[in-house]
Amino acid sequence: MDKSTDDLLNLEGPHAARPGVNSSRLRLSQEGTGMLSPGVVDRIRELAGQGVGSKSIARTLRISRNTVRRYLAGATAGSQRRPASRRLDDAALAEVHRLYRTVAEGNAVVIQQELAAAGIGVDLRAIQRAVAPLRRDDRAAALATVRFETDPGHQIQIDFGEKMIIIAGELTRVYFMTAVLGYSRRIYCRASLAQRQDDWLEGLEGAFAHFGGLVEQVLCDNASPLVTHHDRDTGEVAWNPGFESFCRDRGLTPRACRPRRARTKGKIERGVGYVKHNALAGRAFDSLADLQRHLSRWALEVADERVHGTTDERPRERFERDERAALRPLPPRPLAVRTRRLKRRVSADCFVDIDTVRYSVPHRHVREQVDVVITADAVEVHLRGRLIASHRRRDEPRSWVRDPAHFEGLYRPATTPPSGPPSAPAGPTMAGSIQRPLAAYAEVVEGGRP
Repeated sequence: MDKSTDDLLNLEGPHAARPGVNSSRLRLSQEGTGMLSPGVVDRIRELAGQGVGSKSIARTLRISRNTVRRYLAGATAGSQRRPASRRLDDAALAEVHRLYRTVAEGNAVVIQQELAAAGIGVDLRAIQRAVAPLRRDDRAAALATVRFETDPGHQIQIDFGEKMIIIAGELTRVYFMTAVLGYSRRIYCRASLAQRQDDWLEGLEGAFAHFGGLVEQVLCDNASPLVTHHDRDTGEVAWNPGFESFCRDRGLTPRACRPRRARTKGKIERGVGYVKHNALAGRAFDSLADLQRHLSRWALEVADERVHGTTDERPRERFERDERAALRPLPPRPLAVRTRRLKRRVSADCFVDIDTVRYSVPHRHVREQVDVVITADAVEVHLRGRLIASHRRRDEPRSWVRDPAHFEGLYRPATTPPSGPPSAPAGPTMAGSIQRPLAAYAEVVEGGRP
């Protein structure tokens, strides 16, 4: 065993001290006193002279590795005085605060750069300490929320959520428009395959039908189907014309929450999470219609009957007592909600694709560009202003809507073979004379789908 190893063992257990060697055990509390005795400092340097590393010295003497390094770098025994923190004077502090609120926009490094450009050298850590109270105030202001309650029948809050759901055995991205009455907290949810403007408007129209009346105000976020521009400084909102017309026809006042301030509509934010984690959870559904039936049943039997954490009442009871009578009546006749016009090119198999649903077009228009008009209940295909196909609108994802008349004439009808013994073929059969029933074509094109 070499000398250094022997010295390490000399400190680990009770035994007789060797002549000429300082044997010292550091008190467990000595590190907290801020000083080391001269004997311990000598021992640090002695072990280092024997080739022992700083990590082993620190473990042996039960002190920190940085303490060992500090004394090996030349620190003297006794209390080590640290340099006092540098503080800014009043003028420099005021300038730092001004830069924080203006040019730097809260960035301490930019503040240091601006001060350096003015000939003022300040340590970055000193600037960070100076702006720390401002940052705490900003965080508190961002997190602090004042709960805003509305009168019965005054406001509805709307928003979209999305989730991957198994529908008919396939994982499908489903969007769900959620609406919450601000007073009673009754909730409504409608599933769709997209979140375009017509999906917003259909969901909002469905919510009014579900609640049995209209409110005064609609609070939404700044989604592009609803808002084209929202000035954060002035609060001026430019509404999407389609949404603005929808609200004007029904006497609604639209209101958008501040940009990047989702807590302005906290009721619906919580409502979307409630739908996602309670109504949908990890459930699977046979079809989109099955999912919608489940959401409608869940809203009435679960969401309306729970005791709400804020109001401490069941939403249904609160609605029936105070809010139902405050709602404005629905329009006597249904108003237009969805009219969307798209351009599509007819595929080689005589279909156009709309929101994953395929609609047939007469086969003679293959590869032509057509206009598709989608209303609340129908899908119409127009070619140069002329209606060439009309279907009932379907919502099921990846479904096919086929009109057999669109494929008539694509193949020649089968003919009755002549009587008598078969004769030898006169020559090769032309491709145009192939006889094939229409059902076979449909099976090939649609993959056996109904």
